[in-house]
Amino acid sequence: MSQLQEKTEKKQFSNTKDMTQGNPYSLMLGFAMPVFLSQVFQQLYNTADAFIVGRFLGTNALAAVTSSGTLIFLMTSFFIGIAMGGGVVISRHFGAGDKERVSRAIHTIFAFGIVSGLILTVAGVVFTPTFLTWMQTDPEVMPEAVEYFRYYFLGALAMVMYNVCRSIMNALGDSKRPLYYLIFSSLINIALDLLFIGVFRWGVWSAAAATVVSQAASVVLCMIHLLRKGNIFTVELKKICFHKEMLTEIVRYGLPAGVQNSVIGFANVIVQSQINSFGKLAMAAYGTHAKIEGFAFLPITSFNMASTTFISQNLGARQYDRAKSGARFSILAAVVLAELIGICYFIWAPEFIGLFDSTAGVITYGVQQARTVALFYFLLAYSHSIAAVCRGAGKAFVPMFIMLSIWCVIRIAYIIIVMRLTEDINNIYWAYPLTWGLSSVIYLVYYLCSDWVHGFEKAK
Repeated sequence: MSQLQEKTEKKQFSNTKDMTQGNPYSLMLGFAMPVFLSQVFQQLYNTADAFIVGRFLGTNALAAVTSSGTLIFLMTSFFIGIAMGGGVVISRHFGAGDKERVSRAIHTIFAFGIVSGLILTVAGVVFTPTFLTWMQTDPEVMPEAVEYFRYYFLGALAMVMYNVCRSIMNALGDSKRPLYYLIFSSLINIALDLLFIGVFRWGVWSAAAATVVSQAASVVLCMIHLLRKGNIFTVELKKICFHKEMLTEIVRYGLPAGVQNSVIGFANVIVQSQINSFGKLAMAAYGTHAKIEGFAFLPITSFNMASTTFISQNLGARQYDRAKSGARFSILAAVVLAELIGICYFIWAPEFIGLFDSTAGVITYGVQQARTVALFYFLLAYSHSIAAVCRGAGKAFVPMFIMLSIWCVIRIAYIIIVMRLTEDINNIYWAYPLTWGLSSVIYLVYYLCSDWVHGFEKAK
């Protein structure tokens, strides 16, 4: 190889991380920590909205913002799942050293993100009132909820494109830049929330507008990096199109993740609609719990993302024992962390809920849910960890079927049955640990008995 070729090769891989070499545990920890911090700032988007709205605009506005999470997740989760599939494809070819396929996959997932963002913008703005009506949103909350949703979805393109850019960078082992960009945009979001709501006293729509502006800022920073010339990840605007071969591969691994996310989102919307029937205090408490739980699970999510990238790269390089070692480490770390977090949440639930709304009814509902589910977080972490391993191994249909059957069909059936027998809201809360336990048993059997490490070869 000539000196010029060596320099070019070095430059192309200078902003990526090869996870097929070195200590697996330190590599995964080094990858997971920036992901964790970036996830913290990701959560700050809506959490800052909820905290500031609850403090300045009252319980109705808080209920409108916090109840938005389930519907937003339902509408965006499918496209984010496809982006995750794109990340698996990029990781696999990066681990195999196939730069041409890496480039084609990047440009294909970019094209998909642009189209998806435009579709979401139109659907979110047009159908928001219909969706909220289906969810039995409290009439007192409805006007502000419609207002928040419509402004939020005006920025759907930026939200989707950020997730696409993050998937690309994470797939190549770069988890630090997404962190830097999110820190910057999250600070913008908080500053704009305080300005729009705390100073100008604008309505709940301004919280969504602040989120849109900050998300757009993160996309601009991502694009500046990805458009940089001479790297393996360089995005060239003229090359953004659907490469048929790559699109097929991305859909093969991304569609199950997208369906899985949509299934979870759909089940959560059903749960939210049942919660809404108990009034605005229950709505605010359920939404607040979701915000806190989102923060609580960030370390687990971070390990899962590290696990998927690590396993994809190593299976692409056919280092099977190394992939197994990384999987065991990520599962153990996630389960232990989840239970420690669950214990802390169980103990200090009133204080956490009270940060968002000091209304007695909201705290009562929120603490009731927290102390029903928190000690079972190890089950949720285990299920998500095995799902991450499956996605990294190209076996994305496995978690899709498990989530569809357990977290959707059985969870919804349970809620419908128990709500006909009794109107105790605590029975809705129990739907979560029960279905987490069922899915964990199935995942355990699959992980121990299947040949998941050869998923790519069998798919090929």
